[in-house]
Amino acid sequence: MRLERISGGTPVSALGMKARQGAVAYSSGRFAEESVSREYRQRGYEVMAERWRGRGGEIDLILRKDDEYAFVEVKKSRFHAGAAERIGTRQIARICNAALEYCGRLPSGLLTAMRFDAALVDQFGRVEIIENAFGSN
Repeated sequence: MRLERISGGTPVSALGMKARQGAVAYSSGRFAEESVSREYRQRGYEVMAERWRGRGGEIDLILRKDDEYAFVEVKKSRFHAGAAERIGTRQIARICNAALEYCGRLPSGLLTAMRFDAALVDQFGRVEIIENAFGSN
């Protein structure tokens, strides 16, 4: 097993480095989701779920304002454009399927008013929300 040295000269296995990078990515993602959640709450939305997982996939944030639900995919990158580019078609399909599963559990079922937003967070923590980023009303 290859060992790498990190600051201070302590040897760390490649697996240890990968775990450390994963922990940093997780923390960074959580920070981005919390920033986006705060922005939506300031706009009058109620957070219904965070990291909701259904059979079809995971939704970062589910919010409600009045009778409309917003299913939000949060992406963080150095720049907003880079974050937007990281949302692929397979991921969009999984989010849409998970949203249908979530709405199927609501009293209004699939008649629930919904939209799909992309929330982009840059390296400085600035949040850009693109309402109805994919899908249709």
